[in-house]
Parts: sequence; structure tokens; C-alpha cells
Amino acid sequence: MTRGDQRERDRQRAQARKPSTKGKDDGLTPEQRRERDAKALQEKTAKKAAQAAQGAAADAKKKNAGKK
Repeated sequence: MTRGDQRERDRQRAQARKPSTKGKDDGLTPEQRRERDAKALQEKTAKKAAQAAQGAAADAKKKNAGKK
């Protein structure tokens, strides 16, 4: 047996490379998961829109301040 424990180390490395299955056992039905994800997406888009509006207002102020 010339390989020693190389086979066991290779198995451990392969196991470490596998992605973890996070989020699978959250106890939600697919419909509940869809609703949760849709709500999170709506919140995210609302936050982005608010930031964009705030950025546009700041840009408008800068442009008006330069004209005075």
C-alpha cells in the first residue's frame, strides 16, 4: 500500500470543496419562500429607488449652486 492516507486526505478535501446546502431546511413551503423572496426584492428595489432619488436631488443642488 504505497498511497498511505492520501486517499483519505483527498476525500476530506473533496468534501470541503462541496458547497453547503444552506437555506434548504428553512421549514417553508415553496409558496411561502416565493412570497418571502418577493417581499425582500420589493424592499431592495424601493431602497435603491430612494437612494437614486436622493442622489438625483443632490446632483440638482450641485448644478444650481454652480449657477448662482
